[in-house]
Amino acid sequence: MRGHARVRFVGWSLAGLAALMVPWTAYLFIALPGTQPSAHFDLAWGGFDLALLVVLAVTGWAAVRHSRWIGSVAAATAAMLVTDAWFDVVTAPSTRERWVALAMAVVVELPLALVCAWLSVRGQVIVEQRLALGLRPRRIAGHNAARVRRTPR
Repeated sequence: MRGHARVRFVGWSLAGLAALMVPWTAYLFIALPGTQPSAHFDLAWGGFDLALLVVLAVTGWAAVRHSRWIGSVAAATAAMLVTDAWFDVVTAPSTRERWVALAMAVVVELPLALVCAWLSVRGQVIVEQRLALGLRPRRIAGHNAARVRRTPR
């Protein structure tokens, strides 16, 4: 299977899996209880926030360095920020805490996720341009160095 065919196959496979998840997701909404005590709740949230801290730092570092993987890490950061906002709001134990979580989501997490999504797309373009520019001077210097020097008229 060639590269394009493999990508298309994976795309259709993922679409099929998404379709299979529809009845399962509906079942979960119906069958799961509205509340549930959770063991290691602090570890789950602390671990997630630690991972978010790491991807935020790596995204910043990748942006400053114009790293090749800025698109991937910025997209992961955006996804984690949206996930964090969602779960902060829906798991808030009181009305007051839900309003605080909603305010944090609207003022901080979701705008930052949009910035990371923009950085994911724009960062990839910058990297591609940088790679293209990095290739041109080598070709010119190697083959047409004499033609590059032009005298002003």
